[in-house]
Amino acid sequence: MAFRHTSVLLNETVDSLAVKPDGIYVDATLGGGGHAFEVCKRLSSKGSFIGIDQDAAAIEAAGIRLIDFGEKVTIIRSNYCDMKPRLRELGIEKVDGITLDLGVSSYQLDTAERGFSYRTDAPLDMRMDQRQRRTAKDIINDYSESDLYRVIRDYGEDRFAKNIAKHIVRARGKGPIETTGQLNEIIRQAVPMKFQKTSGHPSKRTFQAIRIELNHELDVLKDTLDDMIDLLNPGGRICIITFHSLEDRIVKSAFRKNENPCTCPPDFPVCVCGKVSKGRAITKKPILPSEEELAENSRSKSAKLRVFERS
Repeated sequence: MAFRHTSVLLNETVDSLAVKPDGIYVDATLGGGGHAFEVCKRLSSKGSFIGIDQDAAAIEAAGIRLIDFGEKVTIIRSNYCDMKPRLRELGIEKVDGITLDLGVSSYQLDTAERGFSYRTDAPLDMRMDQRQRRTAKDIINDYSESDLYRVIRDYGEDRFAKNIAKHIVRARGKGPIETTGQLNEIIRQAVPMKFQKTSGHPSKRTFQAIRIELNHELDVLKDTLDDMIDLLNPGGRICIITFHSLEDRIVKSAFRKNENPCTCPPDFPVCVCGKVSKGRAITKKPILPSEEELAENSRSKSAKLRVFERS
C-alpha cells in the first residue's frame, strides 16, 4: 500500500514557522513529507532541511516526495527523542525551526496489518517503529489487570477502563488475544450498550491508550520539549500539532514554563531564582482547522497547533 497521509493544518503550520530562506529546519515527524515539501519550497540553495521519522514506509515515501530538493534535504530514520545527537552527528548545534505532527498517520491507520485500527481485523501490532520487538499483543496479554486499567484510564481517559481491563484478563485466561478483532469484541462486551450508541466506537479510547503506551508517545514528548526549544536559534520557532487533550496539555504546559520559568513566590519584589525566559508562546490559544479543512479531512477534527518562538 502506498504511503498516504493528508497533512493537517498545512498552511497554518508552515506560515507559523516563518521560514528563512537560508535557515535550518527540522521536521521531527516527517511522515509522507507534506509539511516538509512546503518548507523546502521556501528554502534557498543555502537552506537545509532535516526530516526524522521512525517508520520505514514514511522514510521511503518522503524520500521520493522530496527528491527534487537534492542535497538540501537529509532524512534520518530515528525517534525525535534522539534529535539532538542526530543533529550533532551532522555538525548542527542550532536550528531555525522545528515541526512536530503527533499521533498516528492515515497510512498507519489504513494499513490493516499494522494493527492500529479497530475498524479492521489484523494482528495486534501498533508499532510505529517496526524494529521494536514488543507489540500491542504483548501489552494486552502480559500486563497485569491493574496496569491495563492504569493505561486505559490515563491514556484513553475511558470511564469504563476498570471493566475493560477486567474483561481482557478474563478473556486471555481462555487463550491469548492476538488480533484487533478479538480485542474489539472484548471491549464491546465491557462497555454498556447504551453508551456504545451515543459515545462513538467503544474501542477508540482503548486502542489509543495501548498505542500510546507501546510507543511511549507522551513520555517522549514530555522528555524532549525543553531540549527542542534549546536547539532553536534566537527567533526560531517550534510548531506542534496535537490530536488529543493529553498531548495538548503537555505542550501548553511546556510552552508556559519556558516562557515564564520563575519559581519565586508571587509576593517577592524581585526574582531570585535566576531562571530566565527562553521565549514566548505565539499562540495563547491553539490554532484549529478551518471549516473547509474539516469538511475535506474528518481526521483533522481534533487537531490543535501551538507555536513557540525562542528569544
